[in-house]
Amino acid sequence: MAGVEETARHALAVARTARGMTQDALAAGVQSAAHRRGLRSGTDKARIRKWERGVEPNAESQVYLAEALGWPADMVRADDWPNWLPLTGDGVIPLGDHSSVPALREALRTAMDRRTFFTISGATLSALAADWAAGPTSALAQARDGKPIGEDFVTFLEHTSQYLSGLATEQRQHTAALLDAHLSTVTGLLEHGRYSPALGLRLHTLAASLSQTVAWHRFDLGQHTQASQNWVAGLHNAHAARDHDRGAGLLGDLAYQAAWRGDHTTAAGILHHALTRAHNPAARCLLQLRLARTLAARGGRSERRNVLRALTAAEKHLADAGADRPAWCAWVSEADLAVDSGQALLDLGDTGRAHRLITEGDHLLPAARDKTRGVFLTYRAASHLDLKEPEPAAAAAAEALVLARRIGAPRCISLVNDLLPRFQAYGNAPGVPEFLQLAAA
Repeated sequence: MAGVEETARHALAVARTARGMTQDALAAGVQSAAHRRGLRSGTDKARIRKWERGVEPNAESQVYLAEALGWPADMVRADDWPNWLPLTGDGVIPLGDHSSVPALREALRTAMDRRTFFTISGATLSALAADWAAGPTSALAQARDGKPIGEDFVTFLEHTSQYLSGLATEQRQHTAALLDAHLSTVTGLLEHGRYSPALGLRLHTLAASLSQTVAWHRFDLGQHTQASQNWVAGLHNAHAARDHDRGAGLLGDLAYQAAWRGDHTTAAGILHHALTRAHNPAARCLLQLRLARTLAARGGRSERRNVLRALTAAEKHLADAGADRPAWCAWVSEADLAVDSGQALLDLGDTGRAHRLITEGDHLLPAARDKTRGVFLTYRAASHLDLKEPEPAAAAAAEALVLARRIGAPRCISLVNDLLPRFQAYGNAPGVPEFLQLAAA
């Protein structure tokens, strides 16, 4: 039985199963890959079985394996066997009692594959959200047979990760490589270390937190597949740590991404699942705000009642939220409530009230949240354009663009660029030519 269990856990076996292939079929695929090069391979079912039990194939065989599994040969990193292997057929590791490390490995693998091999479908993400909402909680991490992990080292990782994540916005653009290294280290500890259930709980919690932070870095850079994989990995680890609020928040992040890409049906479905298990008022406030935004964008006036219901719920939850908030949503404030409410009202056609709320929220935002300020400024510019006020729109858009370039916020720059066509009708309005010149620089 031990051999069967070992085989089932090996990345090659997981990847092969995800592609629906038997060991015989994979062996035949390896032989065909060699034949296309005018060579012969002696790979058979027994050789595949050995590889799946821990014997490392040589670099040439790894290339053949990639092609046999339907992937391009240039994704092979022979010095990192078997971590370069994709572990799924659709990009998402299913939730399970031992799914947290494979999900982290899939996120790390995707980060190395800059061509973003998988694009995760909305249906797959919706199914994952439904499983999380309905399924039992994963078992806590158990001790393993590897090298013991010291509590002081985990404390060091927790403190340094918190420090990196809490830096001022302008400095966080320089932390991506360090956060990636921390996440890789924590993944290795979970996979190979020996630790108590209590220490395992802390490691899973740290993995969830780091995955969430790394995901936002990827998302801000427009690396959507890598962002999705990190949010999914975070969800698995929050699930293992029994942290329902963080799990709901990670689903909320996936919903935000889906809405950003225009898939509001997927976003709304994920948010409804997330709300079933979120308890902290600040977490529920954030989820309700995102639900209001995506419902308004999806249905406009036809969703008016549902949008207003979500905004009312968000306002109540924010009023109920005290100092005891999860770190990942501790920043939710009156500023966010005002701006997100204003954005939703824009889609409902209530332009005047929307503009007042967006402007109010921008003024309420603390100086430490520069990236959010840049996004809010683009919203304010859009609301000025809706009111046919090109001069203040150009001023807000220019301020957002200068800020975004300074702090390294490409997602904010993208929002500004999306507004450019709307300024073309106001080419002679005060401030507009200067803004367009700035944008073209």
